[in-house]
Amino acid sequence: MIPELVNISHSPWDVLPHGIHVASLAEVNAKFSTTSHREWLFDGFCRAVSNLQQAGCSIIYLDGSFVTAKTHPDDFDGIWDPMGVDPNKLDPVLLDFDNKRAAQKAKYGGELFISTHQAVHGVSYLDFFQNDRYSGQNKGILSIQI
Repeated sequence: MIPELVNISHSPWDVLPHGIHVASLAEVNAKFSTTSHREWLFDGFCRAVSNLQQAGCSIIYLDGSFVTAKTHPDDFDGIWDPMGVDPNKLDPVLLDFDNKRAAQKAKYGGELFISTHQAVHGVSYLDFFQNDRYSGQNKGILSIQI
């Protein structure tokens, strides 16, 4: 279940409370696909999820302004667990991190990182995405089992 968004100081919009919150794609759709733009972003996320699932991925984390109260999010940010993923079945775009992940954004409307990679030295993407970039405070992300 997706919890209610919370206000944290110095963040421009409400965010998920601290923690990793388990959700289904249907719950994400119901909670965050509230405008045509958000529906378009969710559709792109679902297409990426479908490819990751076909390649053997079983867990994806969703973050970014898409899972906040921001009225018009630019994109979504995701993290996928590479355990069990067959790279031969994976869309090569999901491994293209060049030019600020432009190919991923063009194809899917957002960007997806590998959970075991480091966002910055010594910090995995899974940990990195649990911090609000505006305030530095802890915030939540969604975990979606596929």
